[in-house]
This record gives sequence, structure tokens and C-alpha cells, in this order.
Amino acid sequence: MKTEERSDSTRPAEEFAPPAGRRDRRPDLAAAAVGLLLVAAASAVGWVVQNANGSLQVHWPPLLATWDPHVGPGTPAAVAVAAAVVAYGPGLAERLPWRRLLVAAWAASLAWILSLALIEGWDRGVARRLTTKHEYLRVIDRFEDVPSALRGFTDHILIGPPGNWPAHVAGHPPGATLTFVGLDRIGLGGGAWAGVWCIVLGASGVMAVLIAVRALAGERLARRAAPFLVLAPFAVWTGTSADGYFAGVAAWSIALLALAATARTRLARYAAPGSGVLFGLTCYLSYGLTLIGVLLCAVLLLARTARPVLPFLAGALVAPVAFTVAGFSWWEAYHLLVERYYQGAGGVRPYSYWVWGNLACATLAAGLATVAGLRRAVVAAPGGVRSLLPARGGGAVTGGTCLALLVLAALLAIAAADLSGMSKAETERIWQPFLLWLLPATALLPRRDHRGWLAAQAILALLINHLLWTGW
Repeated sequence: MKTEERSDSTRPAEEFAPPAGRRDRRPDLAAAAVGLLLVAAASAVGWVVQNANGSLQVHWPPLLATWDPHVGPGTPAAVAVAAAVVAYGPGLAERLPWRRLLVAAWAASLAWILSLALIEGWDRGVARRLTTKHEYLRVIDRFEDVPSALRGFTDHILIGPPGNWPAHVAGHPPGATLTFVGLDRIGLGGGAWAGVWCIVLGASGVMAVLIAVRALAGERLARRAAPFLVLAPFAVWTGTSADGYFAGVAAWSIALLALAATARTRLARYAAPGSGVLFGLTCYLSYGLTLIGVLLCAVLLLARTARPVLPFLAGALVAPVAFTVAGFSWWEAYHLLVERYYQGAGGVRPYSYWVWGNLACATLAAGLATVAGLRRAVVAAPGGVRSLLPARGGGAVTGGTCLALLVLAALLAIAAADLSGMSKAETERIWQPFLLWLLPATALLPRRDHRGWLAAQAILALLINHLLWTGW
């Protein structure tokens, strides 16, 4: 499929409208209500379990948070950004030229994330977030000799030996820590610069998703999704956590592959290896983000091409080869991480609760509008799958169907992470790279309801940020 075929904004609106018989908002509200019931059940059961034996290891189940009603310097800005996006976002998304829309979406997302972080104040909300005892900046001085640190990285993963890494350093490949070491080396050391880095890169993920959705499903749907991508409830955890940074890198890998698979321009020559390089880096930022491969495969399937595969694989080898030559073994470290995980909270937290409690966390992070959009994606999926089957002769796939299958690929990656047992709690933060790709499902909601759903998203994020201290 060619980019111009997917991005033509003059196509009939009926192609992008919900299927006949699905225009009533009651099924969408029912889906949102199911999401609320899931959260309520996870909260009620969680309090019982936590009060009984403390095994959940969280203070405000299902979220890793504590009750702390407060306002702060960012409160007026956060409310203003939310009100502006709800009031003007859908209209501007329809009218702005495409490139200006991308920049505006990034700027608005940046304002939303930063204003939410500043509800806690600059020091508590940004500058100190990545300097706590579990975080990356606590070990910067141990990377004076980077090659030596990489060769000995696995020696400090397990709890017990002297000098074991803090939780987040041990829980990730060294690419994450090296990012902050690199910032320190160029004079951007300290928590403030690290926080800004994560916020700026995390906000850029909005542009990446818009580019990918436009390439695969059409410009109209990308425009409809834009305000929802800006007002993502998980922005509460994007500012400031390294997972926001990871989400941005992973999103650009997917966006570049979407361009490589659909474009017929010189850009495609560089997009595929660029996507591979970023995916390889992503795998060295977080072990769990190998599941981004599910979305990358979905891109190729929806574009019906294998053309970018070889240059993508060539780019994807760059990071693994570099780290392996430097003396770091990804597989050895991963197996040690699994052992470390069960040495700590992972060995105490009950799988029987978190296998569904995680989904309640994801519901709060993605928002009820996303739950409603996912309902429509699930309804559209069977027809889309049939149209992709060779036996069907490779029939045409509408933009709405492509979008539905793309977000369901993200849902599949989340399901795999959930069932693995390596994501028990804190998924409101950890799953950001996947949750980002669920938000475009909101484009399937009726246009007339967008402002109401946007308000619901914003209110949810504001309530979480003002009533709870999330610790991230």
C-alpha cells in the first residue's frame, strides 16, 4: 500500500465512520463502565489482600501510590492545558497543516506532561525523581571506566554480592544507565537534566504515533487521534520516569518502519535501517521491550510487504553487536534479572492478583476513552483479519480496520507481558511504550463525542495526580 493511498484526507468520511449499527454511544459507555468495575474490583480486592498480609507491596492498590491530596505550581497550567485541548484540540487537529499538527501535538504533550509533573513542584516533581535510591543516577560515578563497567555489569545484578545495582539499574540492560552517563559526560548531569530528557523524548512519542497511523490507516484517523494522544492519562508517569524515554524511542522505531513499508521515496531507504537501530537500542533499554517486535510485525503485515526486513535487521544488529563486543551479555543478564526479580518484590507479589490487577492499572493509565475505543477495535478486528488472509485474495483493508489491528497488536504485546509474570504491579509506568499505541483506538469513537471523552481523560489524570503521590 502506498503512503498517498493511506493519507488522502479527501476520502469519503463514511470509510472512517464507525460501522452501521455501532453509532449509538451506549456500548461505548458500557465498555467504559466495565473498565471502572475492573478498577473498583482491583482496588477492593487489593485492599483486602494488602491489609491481610502486605503481599501486594503497594500502598494504594492497584497503583504504586500513597494517598496525598495536594495542589502545586503546575495545577493551574495542567488545568489550562486540559481545558484548551478539550475545547480546541479536535478542531485544530482537523484544520492545521500536517507538519504543524505534528509540532503542535508534541508541544501540547510536552506542556501536559510537564505541568502534571510540576504539580509536585520542580524539585520533587522533576529534579529529584531520577535520583532516588532505586534510580539510574545513583550509579553514575561507577561508570568512570565504561568498558570495565559493562564487562562487570552482570556481577552486580543479584541481591547479595557487595555493590549490587539499585533496582532500576539491575532491572534493565545498561543502555538505560549509559544514557544518563552520556548526559553527565557532556555537561548535562543531575536529576533536572535527566528529567527533562525523559519528558522531551517521552512527549515526542506522540509525533511518532501520528506518523505511523497516518502511513498505515490514513491521515483523517491520525488527526482524530491527536488530541487523545496529547491528553494521555499516563502522562502522570511520563514525567518523570525513564519509561517515558523508552516509550519515545520504541515509538520512533515503529514509525520509521511504517514509513519504510508504505513510502516510495528516498526516505524509505533510511527509514528501515533507522527503525532497526532504534529497535536494537530499545532492547538494550528494557528487556521487556523486545515485545515491541509484535507491533513491528503488525506494521509489516498491515502494509503487506517484507521489503524493509533486510535493512531493518541490519540496523537492529548494531546495538547487540556493540554491547556484546564491549563485554555485556544480554541473555546472561536477563536470566540473572529473573532471579533478582524473585529475590525482591516480584517473589512476594501474588500472580493470581496481579495477572488481572495489572489490567486495572493499564485502564487507569490509558483512560476510559481508550477502553471505549478498544471495544470498537475488537468489533472491527475479525473482518480485518479475514481481509488479510491470502484465501480472501488480499482484499482492500480500510483505514479503520488497519487502525483496529494496530492497536490490538499493542494489546497482544501487553497480554504477553502480563502473562509472563515479570510485570507484577507498577505497570501504569512500565507499560507506557505499549499503552501509547492503544490511544489511537479513540479515533474510532464518534466525532461528536470526542470532547466528552477528552474531558474524561483529562479529569482522570488530574484526579490521580492531585490525590495520590505516585512516586514516579
